[in-house]
Amino acid sequence: MKGQNLNVRYNIKMISSLDAFVGAKGNKNGSEKEVYFIRALGTNTTYLKDLENMDRALCECVPTAQCSYIRIEGLPQLAAVEDVACYTKWYEDWIASGRKRAGIYPELESILATACDKVAAFFCSMNSQSNASIEKNFVVKLLFWFDKVGMKLLSEWNPQHSMKFVIPNVSKKQEYLFCYLLTMFGVDVLLLQTETDIEEELEKRNLSAKFVLGGFQKISIPKYSPEIYKEEKAVSNVTRQRSPVTLDMNTVRKRPSARKTQNMQTRETKGHEMEFEELAQLASSIVMITIHDHRGEAIGSGSGIMIGRDGYILTNNHVAAGGKFYSVRIEDDDLIYKTDEVIKYNPVLDLAVIRIDRRLNPLSVYRGEKRLVRGQKVVAIGSPLGLFNSVSDGIISGFRRIDDVDMIQFTAPTSHGSSGGAVLNMMGEVIGISTAGIDNGQNLNLAVGYENIWGFIKGFT
Repeated sequence: MKGQNLNVRYNIKMISSLDAFVGAKGNKNGSEKEVYFIRALGTNTTYLKDLENMDRALCECVPTAQCSYIRIEGLPQLAAVEDVACYTKWYEDWIASGRKRAGIYPELESILATACDKVAAFFCSMNSQSNASIEKNFVVKLLFWFDKVGMKLLSEWNPQHSMKFVIPNVSKKQEYLFCYLLTMFGVDVLLLQTETDIEEELEKRNLSAKFVLGGFQKISIPKYSPEIYKEEKAVSNVTRQRSPVTLDMNTVRKRPSARKTQNMQTRETKGHEMEFEELAQLASSIVMITIHDHRGEAIGSGSGIMIGRDGYILTNNHVAAGGKFYSVRIEDDDLIYKTDEVIKYNPVLDLAVIRIDRRLNPLSVYRGEKRLVRGQKVVAIGSPLGLFNSVSDGIISGFRRIDDVDMIQFTAPTSHGSSGGAVLNMMGEVIGISTAGIDNGQNLNLAVGYENIWGFIKGFT
């Protein structure tokens, strides 16, 4: 991206909570990326717990190298004489280049130069006393904040990845416009406005969107400490089921289209209990996903469920996490589809949606007409240990809450590689997505339930 600019498009869809900010990931199309610049106004009774969950979810996402996240208490002050001299020199170099290069980071110098120019213009237009000296002092401060704060997010800049920045109680023009500057690098920004909101003049610029949590109040926001979350273990004996099985890379290729399936509709079940043989035929809507690193090496595998005709596949976040790209295998199709499109993910629910370039035949997701009960028959379909689309049967054996997520416990045998596969009722509807298993027991498996699935896949079906 050296010498190029990233075009950003602001997106406010689906952002109405801290949890929604965690899972929000803007689509990237060529040099254009969707970004989120959001203000959360006030607090509510679950605010601190929701904030803790957001920190934990995003912290757990960081090791995958597909996400970078920082939450700070406030922007640092530019006070040291040597800092003033350093960033004044950056400013002078920016001016000397005709405002086309800024900073000492070659890959980012063009974007930073353009961002500083645009933000400085905003600042000057809002200041009737503006002059060259005032603009200089502002840009010097922007460059200082970018180096000290922004580069913590952008040190390994990749606009394909999710980058999130959170800061409380921003009200000053200069600080607010720095946050806006970060969005020009593809960073999603969340302002925790617990005590007050931005001034009306900034609001009129429509640079950010907002949602209301409750009334304003002084509240002590704990410092973000990623070390705490890194040391935590979700459940000591619950293991994620991504398989180490690999795939012959010689068969991986991308198919531009699939005309013979273009008229497929969402798969309708028969409206009555089906025989196991009939349920097994639904395996054609379950896929096997192989995860590849940046070298193209296969580093694991999992499963996925077709949930949208236009190539949308639901899987677990821990299946998609850490992959540079993915190979998707479909039953009765000798081609393997390569993709790097992670459309949406949520580490808390452990759900993700990827997309391939093919028309699909999605499964129906249960709508909750009747409450699920223990003893209810289920069928699981996935690719345990890389054994493509294995089918097993069992019952719902319980309902558990793991890491604040409601899960279905079921007995249908699964193994590593089953994650992301479907758990079906006897009508052939998805009631859950196979997510984890307890290794120290027999057939003690867990699935994220249909309620969370429905909320997550809204808009893709």
